[in-house]
Amino acid sequence: MDNNSITEEKTLELLKELTIQDFLNVGLDQVAYIKCAEDESFSVYAADGSQISVMDSYDTAVAAIRVNDLFPVTLH
Repeated sequence: MDNNSITEEKTLELLKELTIQDFLNVGLDQVAYIKCAEDESFSVYAADGSQISVMDSYDTAVAAIRVNDLFPVTLH
């Protein structure tokens, strides 16, 4: 068995042990999502879908996310 197979097996074992709460927490400390609102503002959401903030511009939303050491992702 090669190292890739061993790594894949260990990964699958770990994934099987994840709880629903573990999946909900994936990305919370890494990403925030930006979505354009109907009133030309920009909503910022945590990885779990909860709204964090509403900004007046896309650039402000990106800056706020980056200041908090998160990676901005745009939703369409």
